[in-house]
Amino acid sequence: MSDEDADRTVTRVDDDHPNPLAAVVEKPRSETAIESLRAEGVYDDSRRVREYDPETVALPVTEPPAETWVLEVIRQIDPDRRSPSLEGLLADRGWTEADLESVPGSWAVIGSVILVTVPDGYSAAQERDVGEALLDLHGEATSVLADEGIANDGAAGTYREPRTRLLAGSTDTETVHTEHGTRYGLDPARVMFSPGNQAERARMGRIVEPDERVFDMFAGIGYFTLPMARAGARVTATEINPTAFRYLLENAILNDVADRVDAYRSDCRDLAATVEADRVLMGYYGAADGTDDAGHGTRSDEADAFLAHALEALEPGGVLHYHEATPEPLLWERPLERLESAIEREGAGRELEVLEKRRVKSHSAGVEHVVVDVRIV
Repeated sequence: MSDEDADRTVTRVDDDHPNPLAAVVEKPRSETAIESLRAEGVYDDSRRVREYDPETVALPVTEPPAETWVLEVIRQIDPDRRSPSLEGLLADRGWTEADLESVPGSWAVIGSVILVTVPDGYSAAQERDVGEALLDLHGEATSVLADEGIANDGAAGTYREPRTRLLAGSTDTETVHTEHGTRYGLDPARVMFSPGNQAERARMGRIVEPDERVFDMFAGIGYFTLPMARAGARVTATEINPTAFRYLLENAILNDVADRVDAYRSDCRDLAATVEADRVLMGYYGAADGTDDAGHGTRSDEADAFLAHALEALEPGGVLHYHEATPEPLLWERPLERLESAIEREGAGRELEVLEKRRVKSHSAGVEHVVVDVRIV
């Protein structure tokens, strides 16, 4: 019997068998299953995910899962152990200590795709080594993309399209990324996705009320729309990028919230006058240094320019979530001044109550991505 046949054999899991366990799931479910196994406390990070057959993968587990649905539990012959670090894998490939000094210290895993910023000066061979080593490190991943920022001119700049290059793995980079139960279908080579906003996406799903009317002015693929709709809110979502808009529609169906999401491929400013919202989300922001959060050129007051339209859609007593890239010396003075100025310009005696001020993530050196929650009456 071959090792492959032995790997497929389901053995008793209550004996003293020396070979470790793995749970078999369909490939499209791998990311969701891994998250569930981690939550259950049975996922084994010391081993790599291994292909079981063309349609399924074997996920390493410490014991049979009790809450995660899997096809079967198997014993693995000669399991693949993870190297403890990217540096270790590259050292195994012959990289010198000098070479290892510039190794990327972080990267993003989005579904089955890894996004990494490659240091300047790397040769094609070094880039390939990094890509292949990252695939070794993350057995569930199938592609590695070099993250080269966001397009800054023409239609691509308007749509905030990412610039990427394939370093290793499959050319098919469409994937499903799961966070806190919300599933995001996307292609990181074609649309933006910021892992650093994860906590804020989850927060928005916690703070909305069932049947609350929400206006998401920059919906993208459903970054904030989906967790809010899953929590029972009714969301009017606008997105101007045609690719992101397609994913927004598909993701509403994927998460079974299509009946609570009214999606429009339009400029949010063209729709604001027709919306009556209890909550308005402004998740896109201008930057302090002449570039937006994704790196393309913009006016420094671009986020501020949309405030009048947000206020137009917001019902009295409603809540506005205003995102901005703010230099440290101007926290929290500048975002609050911009909010107050917008209210003054709108008139009608409206007043502002600050509910919360939060740092979302670092935008760049000395600049923070922040959000201010305000109630406007």
